[in-house]
Amino acid sequence: MTAIKHALQRDIFTPNDERLLSIVNVCKAGKKKKNCFLCATVTTERPVQVKVVKVKKSDKGDFYKRQIAWALRDLAVVDAKDAIKENPEFDLHFEKIYKWVASSTAEKNAFISCIWKLNQRYLRKKIDFVNVSSQLLEELPKVTEESVPSGENQSVTGGDEEAVDEYQELNAREEQDIEIMMEGCEYAISNAEAFAERLSRELQVLDGANIQSIMASEKQVNILMKLLDEALKEVDQIELKLSSYEEMLQSVKEQMDQISESNHLIHLSNTNNVKLLSEIEFLVNHMDLAKGHIKALQEGDLASSRGIEACTNAADALLQCMNVALRPGHDMLLAVKQQQQRFSDLREHFARRLASHLNNVFVQQGHDQSSTLAQHSVELTLPNHHPFHRDLLRYAKLMEWLKSTDYGKYEGLTKNYMDYLSRLYEREIKDFFEVAKIKMTGTTKESKKFGLHGSSGKLTGSTSSLNKLSVQSSGNRRSQSSSLLDMGNMSASDLDVADRTKFDKIFEQVLSELEPLCLAEQDFISKFFKLQQHQSMPGTMTEAEDLDGGTSSRQHNAGTPLPVSSEKDMIRQMMIKIFRCIEPELNNLIALGDKIDSFNSLYMLVKMSHHVWTAQNVDPASFLSTTLGNVLVTVKRNFDKCISNQIRQMEEVKISKKSKVGILPFVAEFEEFAGLAESIFKNAERRGDLDKAYTKLIRGVFVNVEKVANESQKTPRDVVMMENFHHIFATLSRLKISCLEAEKKEAKQKYTDHLQSYVIYSLGQPLEKLNHSLKALKLG
Repeated sequence: MTAIKHALQRDIFTPNDERLLSIVNVCKAGKKKKNCFLCATVTTERPVQVKVVKVKKSDKGDFYKRQIAWALRDLAVVDAKDAIKENPEFDLHFEKIYKWVASSTAEKNAFISCIWKLNQRYLRKKIDFVNVSSQLLEELPKVTEESVPSGENQSVTGGDEEAVDEYQELNAREEQDIEIMMEGCEYAISNAEAFAERLSRELQVLDGANIQSIMASEKQVNILMKLLDEALKEVDQIELKLSSYEEMLQSVKEQMDQISESNHLIHLSNTNNVKLLSEIEFLVNHMDLAKGHIKALQEGDLASSRGIEACTNAADALLQCMNVALRPGHDMLLAVKQQQQRFSDLREHFARRLASHLNNVFVQQGHDQSSTLAQHSVELTLPNHHPFHRDLLRYAKLMEWLKSTDYGKYEGLTKNYMDYLSRLYEREIKDFFEVAKIKMTGTTKESKKFGLHGSSGKLTGSTSSLNKLSVQSSGNRRSQSSSLLDMGNMSASDLDVADRTKFDKIFEQVLSELEPLCLAEQDFISKFFKLQQHQSMPGTMTEAEDLDGGTSSRQHNAGTPLPVSSEKDMIRQMMIKIFRCIEPELNNLIALGDKIDSFNSLYMLVKMSHHVWTAQNVDPASFLSTTLGNVLVTVKRNFDKCISNQIRQMEEVKISKKSKVGILPFVAEFEEFAGLAESIFKNAERRGDLDKAYTKLIRGVFVNVEKVANESQKTPRDVVMMENFHHIFATLSRLKISCLEAEKKEAKQKYTDHLQSYVIYSLGQPLEKLNHSLKALKLG
């Protein structure tokens, strides 16, 4: 490596007035190895410039060439990769990062050490050395300004210490003295040995003169030493005075420390007092209940409006005091514990007083309502509960307070309300349905004939009045009645149009009275007991939504409510218990109407479907919607039973062998049934049920007409078929029933076919022209 260094110095750097200080053999990291040399150099001219030069061997291998040079001031970071383990890799961060791999770790360390020393000596901007061992970064020995006037003229030690011993740069003054001396000696250049001897002699002369000068200045030295001794004595005196001053200041310092500590304690005390006052104000402002509120909770009048308002405000204030968010540590204070206990006692006392008062109100309601029930016994109306609801709604906020503070008493009031009101509503509703049954059957004697119990003179009941809520569009949906003989129940006496119209009005009146009663009670329960309603419940479906799927398995068990999973369920369970008698009474009324006349099921299906549809639009999961849906299942069964009876009666029709056959009775009955049904189901919601019934009936008519025609002995088969299918076609054409268009065409076809057959085979050839005309008509 030394030979390469001298060669590089001689061939590359000496011609450029540069000195080579350190060299390292490297190759680029991660690539195919192409060795080159990184050289640390300084210029011999001033100002000194420090460079890192990359030197590469020529392709022929006989000389070196300079490839690229970087100024050392442009070097930002030297990364040695690892400061502990030996690693030949290192990075130099110039305008970009250059990654190198040295031929040996020693060469790398020597080169980095040289770079560090050059940076310390020549550059104001310091280079960052990363992952470099501290042993490499040793400080250069400091030199005085007298020995080295300028940092630029000091020698630079590199990785090779021999360079420092071999050469030491002269300063400007030394160079000038040598030049003057060489000018005074002509042979200084030609005869260096003679010049050196002359210099040696002159040096000896100078040394002697120097010694003589030192000896001559001994007196001045003694005087200087004496002055120094006197100066030392003065210094000692000054130190004594400073020591005394320091002792004095020490006492002052102690006093100042005490004052400072005292001020700190005073400041700390004031801070604590302010915080304590803030905590006390917080507790007083948030946990102090006014005397007026305490008196209202203990003695407030729960019967008057003013007393209820005062108790409500006091209960809200008490709840705020109990729910205040205490700060850490407040719950450990005795005063806070005592105040909380006092609030708990007030809450318990007022909750008991409120629950007792409301229970008394519930009990009193049953007694007060009995006096008003007699006037409703004759009329088909239900008592109005609005005044009772209005009075109780004054306690709604107190019930909300009770729900949030003492749920046990709130739940007890809920059960008591259901118990008292269920008995009251049961009496009212049963009496109401007894009146409806009597009005349907006409007289008490007729009611006994149908198995009814009770009379208008013995109606008993209770409940105060409630404003009836109007049923939307109830009057618009009332079906028009038409004259029709009773074909559904041949054993009963014939009923005229007035009887069926009367039944329709009574049934509509019953539903119109029940619907606002249930809605008003449900609305009151929601407001009074602070429960949410009118929210759809996922997975809830009434039986009315699947009437064609057979019998329904869902039935309400009024005695055993389902577990309450939400407030909507709670409203529903309360309504089920309070109005547990509505569904059985409606089913009994429907059974009576069906017993009076099976065709009443048409009226009931239309009315009940409309009310179910109205209730489901309000809340599909409500008690009213579910109950009416269950009753609608019964009505639908009766309707299906009526249709089945009609078909069975068609099948049981027998024609006398001796009598002629004309328009069959069940054909005329179908005409009358269709006319009645069209008038009843006009604009009805459940038109699909009637269309299905039409399909079943018309198929039964077709089958049984052919059956009677085949069995007829007195009347030709074609005549029976022609007359009856002509009548059926005329009926369907007049009524224009859209679902029976195919049957109408079939009836016309059968009529035409049998008319043609009768003309051809029964009347004979004399009517040949008529026969041709009929064929032409058929083809047309």
